[in-house]
Amino acid sequence: MRTIKQIFAVVACAAALLITTSSVRAQGQGGGGGGRNWDPAAMQKRMTDYIKEQMSITNDDEWKVIEPAITKVMDARREMMSNSMRGFGGRRNRGGDNNSADAAPRRSPFGEPSAEVTDLQKAIDSNASAADIKAKLAKLREVNAASEAKLEAAQEDLKKLLSARQEAVAVINGLLK
Repeated sequence: MRTIKQIFAVVACAAALLITTSSVRAQGQGGGGGGRNWDPAAMQKRMTDYIKEQMSITNDDEWKVIEPAITKVMDARREMMSNSMRGFGGRRNRGGDNNSADAAPRRSPFGEPSAEVTDLQKAIDSNASAADIKAKLAKLREVNAASEAKLEAAQEDLKKLLSARQEAVAVINGLLK
């Protein structure tokens, strides 16, 4: 349940950033192309800059220690989420043949779906045997558990670097539990 809440928190943050970016573009202040120019690195930079500001970090040496730990948490969370979902809305050709084996998932801010998610979706789409689906599901759960452990380790490493106030900011921003 806690993981689901974390996923929704991150999705809400991503959606808010997308809405903000879209409104800036609509006002003629940004690049064109709507969602086609999605730049995960730029979004991550904006998020880390925002967190730096919220944590009131003005010392560059302190930031050079904390920023990689924040980035590690963000990367681990994104990896965990790519293992958990195929992307917003599933298949691209919603109006057409959704059973097409080559129909690609939508581009997600969490990266491409993991191989395990893709394999499981193919098994579902092809009405594979229950045993095959259970095996693919078990593999996905193993990968999810490993990703979650990686995230928890990254969060513990970050937590060790932060003051009480900075830790509170990290919790509020969904970096820490």
